[in-house]
Amino acid sequence: MSPIPNGNGNGVANGDATVNVVEPKGKGEKSKKQHSQVVIIGSGPAGHTAAIYLARANLEPVLYEGMLANGFAPGGQLTTTTEVENFPGFPDGVTGTEMMDKFRAQSERFGTKIITETIARVDLTQRPFKYWTEGEEEEEEFMTADTIIIATGASAKRLFLPGEETYWQSGISACAVCDGAVPIFRNKPLAVIGGGDSAAEEATYLTKYGSHVYVLVRRDELRASKIMAKRLVAHPKVTVLWNTVATECKGDGDLLQSLAIKNVKTGEESDLQVNGLFYAIGHEPATQLVKSQLELDVDGYIKTVPGTAQTSIKGVFAAGDVQDKKYRQAITSAGSGCMAALEAERLISEEEADDDSIAAEDVHVPAEHYMGADKA
Repeated sequence: MSPIPNGNGNGVANGDATVNVVEPKGKGEKSKKQHSQVVIIGSGPAGHTAAIYLARANLEPVLYEGMLANGFAPGGQLTTTTEVENFPGFPDGVTGTEMMDKFRAQSERFGTKIITETIARVDLTQRPFKYWTEGEEEEEEFMTADTIIIATGASAKRLFLPGEETYWQSGISACAVCDGAVPIFRNKPLAVIGGGDSAAEEATYLTKYGSHVYVLVRRDELRASKIMAKRLVAHPKVTVLWNTVATECKGDGDLLQSLAIKNVKTGEESDLQVNGLFYAIGHEPATQLVKSQLELDVDGYIKTVPGTAQTSIKGVFAAGDVQDKKYRQAITSAGSGCMAALEAERLISEEEADDDSIAAEDVHVPAEHYMGADKA
């Protein structure tokens, strides 16, 4: 039994939204340059987890890790993280770069073909899907894939204040859950920039570790929900600085030590002594590649059928932060990469079984327990 709607165009509820899974046009030609059963776009935890599962299933996946795609080195956002302490299997912690190197090595070990190029254009109107790499997007020659997994991630919005690059990941972060417990923040004064629910949640979370948390809000009110705002303002370890913006990040060259701040109403400027700054002003999903072809939500994230990685086009799956604006953790990204791989594998198997030109003994058979079919 297929784990997803098979492109009949029926709406599938997704909270208050609907994902209409449509069937692409009939079969097109396979590329003479390169054709793959599965192409993965993205090289973070989601992309590499998908690659590991698909490679072990002998589907010979091709993974495009990108050349500074979305502003990140191959490996994605985690390559900008110093210490990762909440990913299972690393009791002593691990650097983000080291962890992604291990993901990559495991993908290669099972036969994933990793290409350090960026996919610049895709055509999802017909299967097999066509795609072009950066610098070749206007050429007639294309490459094709029976299925595609989009795992391009999302990036935290930043202000790029003076001094920010110097202290990024040396006192400045965009993820309190990821980095809040790092020793440099423990029992130290911290700051959060933002006025929405995310800022309120992150500031409250940081009170577990910091000596005090300052929340810099540009306006004279919070955009957060009433209950979140009330909880934040009432917290004894939180001070909300209204009508306040940061103008510079200062430190000793190694670690952040203070922020230059300004009251936008009075013009008063001062220094705020903090050892940590956390951005909570939103994320930007890397959906530029597919935004005119796949259904996106109001914030630009790829919409998927609830409980699956299926996008609005049959054969295209999304995994990781590009479709997850709630959790945005390495472990949840890896989990969704697994889901995308298993669903792609099942789809390929079903279509091979229906193809009379493929001998029965050559049809790919996925392990039944992967999709829970042994419990049906």
